[in-house]
Amino acid sequence: MTDIAPSPPPWLERFRVEGPRVPVPPVFRPVDGARAAAVLILFGEGPDGPDVLLTERAATLNKHAGQPAFPGGRIDPEDDGPVAAALREAWEEAGVEPAGVDVLCTLPELYLRHSEHRVTPVAGWWREPSEIAPGHPGEVAMVARVPIRELVDPANRLMVRHPSGLRLGPAFRVRDMLVWGFTAALLTTVLDAGGWNRPWDEDRVEDLPPER
Repeated sequence: MTDIAPSPPPWLERFRVEGPRVPVPPVFRPVDGARAAAVLILFGEGPDGPDVLLTERAATLNKHAGQPAFPGGRIDPEDDGPVAAALREAWEEAGVEPAGVDVLCTLPELYLRHSEHRVTPVAGWWREPSEIAPGHPGEVAMVARVPIRELVDPANRLMVRHPSGLRLGPAFRVRDMLVWGFTAALLTTVLDAGGWNRPWDEDRVEDLPPER
């Protein structure tokens, strides 16, 4: 008898349809000359229900040090586009076996101003989860499967203000991480597209530590 590989679960269907057509805010619209990159938004079903894979960048990096992020990085010349790059980076950073991931869709390209990259988010279903662990100790400090129910819990939601006072954006406190910036903005878009988001208090504002 031949085993039939499980298809993506019904809870991902709305996201699969809505993801490719989410709007891009003006601040994230790509600009000419930016370097191409990709990230993997990896959905799975773990012990605590539907989840998303996040990494935490090493505190010693020059850019985005200590920040939670989706696995990802620059698209190399040998990569066959953003999908291949996202899967490769997830393998290198977190031990995600590419053969166990089914690509659901790609989201519109986004501009990451701080590092001058235009980023293609690639969404995948973790059909056959593999053991995960930081793959590059000098780049990745931690990897975690974060349940969607924790991400949408209003108690874990807040807005953060940059020490300059000029920037304000959504954030999440989950699994001993403060997720903010580009990753939090993209996560918010993902939760909206999937129909999972819940109302929360957007007047809850905290200042980021100066080192952020």
